Amino acid sequence: MPRSPGVPPASLHPGAWWLWSLSLGIAATRTTNPLLLALLVAVSAYVVVSCRRNTPWSRSYAAFLKLALAVLLVRLLFTIVLGSPVPGTHVLVTLPELPLPDWAQGIRLGGRVTAESLVFALYDGLKLATLLVCVGAANALADPHRLLKSLPGALYELGVAVVVALTFAPHLIADVQRLRAARRLRGRPDTGLRGLLQVGLPVLEGALERSVALAAAMDARGYGRTAEVPPAVRRTTSALTLGGLLGVCAGTYGLLTAEGGTYGFPVLLAGLTAALAGLRLGGRRTPRTRYRPDRWTGRSLLVAGSGAAVAAAMFLAGAADPAALHPGVVPLVAPSLPLRPAAAVLLGLLPAFLAPAPKEPSP
Repeated sequence: MPRSPGVPPASLHPGAWWLWSLSLGIAATRTTNPLLLALLVAVSAYVVVSCRRNTPWSRSYAAFLKLALAVLLVRLLFTIVLGSPVPGTHVLVTLPELPLPDWAQGIRLGGRVTAESLVFALYDGLKLATLLVCVGAANALADPHRLLKSLPGALYELGVAVVVALTFAPHLIADVQRLRAARRLRGRPDTGLRGLLQVGLPVLEGALERSVALAAAMDARGYGRTAEVPPAVRRTTSALTLGGLLGVCAGTYGLLTAEGGTYGFPVLLAGLTAALAGLRLGGRRTPRTRYRPDRWTGRSLLVAGSGAAVAAAMFLAGAADPAALHPGVVPLVAPSLPLRPAAAVLLGLLPAFLAPAPKEPSP
């Protein structure tokens, strides 16, 4: 049987890319060490450059990098303008402080800007920026259409909405680049208000046409139609799904905080079990078939496992030596690179050697 031209013979399961990148993001939440965070960003960037294919969604990684940089700058700007609760003695500049009414007590505009507060804001913003970069890596590497095929039947409608939202931005960027290149080839300006209008209107028109065509295709394929199930099954599905998601949220919170380290994993495991049972029951309402479903091959499991290993190693390092993952800011000390966590982060490079080379042209 010939293979589908859009699916490479040895391509990885899209869920493996998401598990790998989200695991790197979880590892980033466990540390504020800028050297480890920079290493996580470098690992994700190397894998993206090595493994991404020439597809519209693969170009979204640069957009996530810019978004992460913007988040970092906004975090620093807020610290400069609104101040920070972090005490400090190294005053860099003193801004004019605006007087505020009594009801705004606790809020400060202007005043002293210390090096300690800026460094704390830099570490905190870099952690969030790294998390965004990891999500961008998954968006650039995983095929959203194949990911949609792999979702359980109960999440099919939600998955369609997410995939449409995730693929809209890359297609929009590609349309803008194509129209600007066409205007430059014709010797017409592509900047300024006039150029923006002459480029933006065709882009919006194309987006509207694409939305109408997508809606027609979804309706023709029976999107939104459900099968009848007994009321008891519906109630059981709702209870299992909601209870499981609450358990997942509580367990994740426990794992991400130092206080919930004892109950986090059991609650997360129980929540996942209940949620999966609920999703399996909920799949009875949306009977459908999959054409050539993606399989979890050994490579896919290794890619997902490499990300999980990085996250697990960061948890263990945080329990063994938390000071190495959280360099102090009061007093200011230069961050050092802990060797064991850094070596664990390098395990995230494994997909660059396991994933097949991107030889296929854009579909």
